[in-house]
Amino acid sequence: MTATQPTTTDAENLLRLEHQVCFALHNATRAFGAVYRDALKDLGLTYPQYLAMMALWEHDELSVKRLGELLRLDSGTLSPLLKRLESAGLVKRERSALDERSVLVSVTAAGTALRERATDVPLTVAARTGLDREGMSELRTLLDRLTDRLDAGPAQEC
Repeated sequence: MTATQPTTTDAENLLRLEHQVCFALHNATRAFGAVYRDALKDLGLTYPQYLAMMALWEHDELSVKRLGELLRLDSGTLSPLLKRLESAGLVKRERSALDERSVLVSVTAAGTALRERATDVPLTVAARTGLDREGMSELRTLLDRLTDRLDAGPAQEC
């Protein structure tokens, strides 16, 4: 056996579920989902709808394409989500006057009113993590760096 080949014990440990970062992220995502489901139920929003509303509250109006880019959602997922938000009276969709191929999404008065009710959601979620502001910021920075590296593609060997 060469020095570069893992031993049988190392190989077995590499495949242990408890050692997988992806599994830890999966579990954290599911746990966050449960916390958000509870925090959002009084607003009548799902987590993806909440993300869309936050993006729209921040930008006032976005094209469907840009909203999809921000949320990392494809049109097959985003279109029905926006349709439900529009049916609930929270957003409106209109063809752009400048480019008929582009659909613009903006927040309605009801959607703006919902923003006031949503301000407690981040505080509720943060409290459930047990992390202070600095800890939350550090976690966010680490996850952003991880996402950037994964998006960049395969690591180049030296």
